[in-house]
Amino acid sequence: MLKKLQNHINKNLAFLKVSKVLIAISGGIDSVVLTHLCHQLELNISLAHCNFHLRGEESNGDEESVKQLAESLGLEVFVQNFDTENYAKINKKSIQIAARELRYEWFKDLANQLEFDYILTAHHADDNLETFLINFTRGTGLEGLTGIPEVNSIFVRPLLPFSSEEIEDYAKANHMSWRDDSSNASKKYVRNKLRHDLIPILKEINPSLLQSFQTTLSNLKDTTDIVQDSVNQVLEQAVESKDDFKTVFKISEFKKLNNPKAYLFEIFKGYGFTEWNDVLNLLDAESGKQLFSATHRLIKNREHLLLTEIAIENEAPISILKEDKEVKTPFGILFLDETDTISEKEKHIIYLDKNMLKFPLTLRKWADGDFFHPLGMSGKKKISKYLKDEKLSILDKEQVWVLCSENDVVWVVNKRADNRFKVTENTKHILKITLQ
Repeated sequence: MLKKLQNHINKNLAFLKVSKVLIAISGGIDSVVLTHLCHQLELNISLAHCNFHLRGEESNGDEESVKQLAESLGLEVFVQNFDTENYAKINKKSIQIAARELRYEWFKDLANQLEFDYILTAHHADDNLETFLINFTRGTGLEGLTGIPEVNSIFVRPLLPFSSEEIEDYAKANHMSWRDDSSNASKKYVRNKLRHDLIPILKEINPSLLQSFQTTLSNLKDTTDIVQDSVNQVLEQAVESKDDFKTVFKISEFKKLNNPKAYLFEIFKGYGFTEWNDVLNLLDAESGKQLFSATHRLIKNREHLLLTEIAIENEAPISILKEDKEVKTPFGILFLDETDTISEKEKHIIYLDKNMLKFPLTLRKWADGDFFHPLGMSGKKKISKYLKDEKLSILDKEQVWVLCSENDVVWVVNKRADNRFKVTENTKHILKITLQ
């Protein structure tokens, strides 16, 4: 097994030979074998162990065995203790999910603080099969059927080509000691039910199950590459524009496709959307219709779909004093200067009769009920009506700010000034405000 792993690393994971590596070790057979193998291959490794305190003295025994292994091999070891049950209760998560979140966040923190290049976990071929079956039974796309990625960001799983049987044989042949997790025998977890009940039957039907599964994974990954190429071609035509705030998709490009639902799934699955019929129906919905995931939203805006993150509202009003010359805002910088003449006539520049203003001015998001007197027009107009007439999308409307003098709107920023504060022949002091 040592030679096989060495060949696998040389061929597929050569970067590990010149990297600073952290091994996630539980004390169980898989991570213990991974540690011994990496140590014999003379990789630059340290160990990281999580004590979740879920099995009383058994958890403490796991910690002690990891420390002893580290000492025997002359390796640095990091240990973190977690109050997993309390974390799960506070965050309303299952114990399994809580433990996963806690360990992966800690691993990433360790890697960041101590400059580890990669973190190795001891997932093997049987784990891969179990993950495939779990995803299959819950319903998934191609991505969920391609197994555990061997390299995912800084996480690397070098034992994926090996079966649990190979790992156990190697451990016994080399007289290694390890800890057995009693919870692995409990069938209350789906993974354990598959491990103890279903997979033995599948291996009885096909003794070469893992080899056949590896072939299936390889074929599915090839298919995934083909799908991704096709999706990329659609995206080239469908994405009209993209910035830090939103991505704009042309609906017409989706409607050209024989199976738009399949493409919508591939394009938007990474943003948390799950109701694919609703996403499909959005193509023909009324303008303004929205769909939400936990993190993003899709908006139908005439002939486009707009994708944006769900923003946390933390944009408080900004006060502008009479002596201010420069004001930073979430959308740029306002420069305020007195001038003698009016030159540029641009939406991002306004000229005001300074004596008409009552300081401090207030810069804020517009609200329902706001109105102003549009420059060049007689009478007043609700800002909501003005923005509708300007054909702004819901998304763009939400980003509109107004500059106010007391309760009066002076400027719908970057769009239209108010007639009441315009410069006239009687103006003595002209204030020029420029947005950059």
